[in-house]
Amino acid sequence: MLIAAVDVGSARARAGLFSAEGRLLARASCGFATIAGPDGQAGHDFAEIWQAVAEALAEARRLAGASPGQIGALAFDATCSLVVEAPGFAPDVIAWHDHRAVAEARELDALDHEVVARAGGAVSPEMQTPKLMWLARHRPEVWATLAGVRDLCDHLAFRATGIEARSLCAAAAKWAYLPDRGGWQEDLLACAGISGFPRPGPVLAPGAAIGPLSAQGAPELGLAPGTPVAAGLIDAFAGALGAAPDMPALIAGTSNCVMAAGLGPAPALWGPYLGAILPGEAVSEGGQSATGAALEQVRRMYPRPATHDDILARIAAAPAEPGEGLHILPDFKGSRTPFADPLTRGTIHGLALDGSIAALDGLYWRAAVGIALGTRQVIAHMGLAPPRLAMAGGQARAPLLRQLYADATGAEIHWQPEDAVLRGTAIAAAAPLAGGIRAARARFARPVEVTRPDPAARARRERDWRIFLRMQQQRAEIVAM
Repeated sequence: MLIAAVDVGSARARAGLFSAEGRLLARASCGFATIAGPDGQAGHDFAEIWQAVAEALAEARRLAGASPGQIGALAFDATCSLVVEAPGFAPDVIAWHDHRAVAEARELDALDHEVVARAGGAVSPEMQTPKLMWLARHRPEVWATLAGVRDLCDHLAFRATGIEARSLCAAAAKWAYLPDRGGWQEDLLACAGISGFPRPGPVLAPGAAIGPLSAQGAPELGLAPGTPVAAGLIDAFAGALGAAPDMPALIAGTSNCVMAAGLGPAPALWGPYLGAILPGEAVSEGGQSATGAALEQVRRMYPRPATHDDILARIAAAPAEPGEGLHILPDFKGSRTPFADPLTRGTIHGLALDGSIAALDGLYWRAAVGIALGTRQVIAHMGLAPPRLAMAGGQARAPLLRQLYADATGAEIHWQPEDAVLRGTAIAAAAPLAGGIRAARARFARPVEVTRPDPAARARRERDWRIFLRMQQQRAEIVAM
């Protein structure tokens, strides 16, 4: 029996097949488009996402030599994008990074409510409540005809099974839902003018059984009808579940998220969210938006096609660290932690009129340094001083970046070589068959590779850190002017 996991990110759907013992056997991916709109709007076509999921699953099965009947369980994780089922609303997926609801988020900030407190006192426009408010106000004809509105991971499971259910992970982290305060916060929904949106079905803990693949969903995915589907997670939470346990986790992908248990509500931190990953355990999140996206933007500037691996290999082989004199604040899509300001923008100091490969390598590397220093700041803001930090996500696959994060944060980086995000979702899929999500996590654990801080880099990173803080001060002074 094989376990299937699907991860839908910002631009690609990825599928992984795992053995029952947790070994990754095959992985494949397929891209889908982002549809840009005015005023910071961005969306996707769900039909294109669904087709990408199907193609990734088919390729993973081909690579593993697996028949549909060999797949014994399935779960989905996804970005916290919002799927809107209503006539005439297109694109029908509002991307997680869509910032159309900044004004609505600021209105929520003024409310004395526990939902706002657990959003760090400043609700992000990337959350679902302000996006629902925007829909109700700006598209009343859509609001009046809503057939369904779901987090993307929930809509994937709904399309696969035809069964209404929501993941506790998504509900607690992105909606007006507090599992330890009675669930849906009807007073806040009423105050925001959005109490009427459809939300049938139970809210299920990650790894809880939803039901079997439907007669429609199974052939669309190329799997057998009746294949069990379990409740999934938001992608960063799946990464934390699949990363090395018993330490804070850094999920470094399109954005960077630091996940830690045992923290209370605090400014510019999201959480604590009870049961969002493991039953009885509350997790909090600090983060930086669009970090990997910033590196991707630099990659696209190269005159000839280059992969991230190519760029990093060239930087690692260089006789000296590139980008001397360049310093970057990487908040190009706002600041989650520590400033909780979606309108903050990035800053580059020392940029020359040089489009050479060497200059672009320097820009890429110094952007990575700025991102790693931002992670150090997030960790400090969370009150953590971890000797160990589990790392997952696309950036974790690069040894040079793992070393950079170790040097910037001063923590040992623990990395499980097989894909932690897909592994976390596979753990959720396997949980009903393994005796629960904790038992499945123990079964799926893999040996870690440890990257320790390099003492020779300490002085250089400390200098970078002082400049990083000073640039933030100067940016604040300029904004105030």
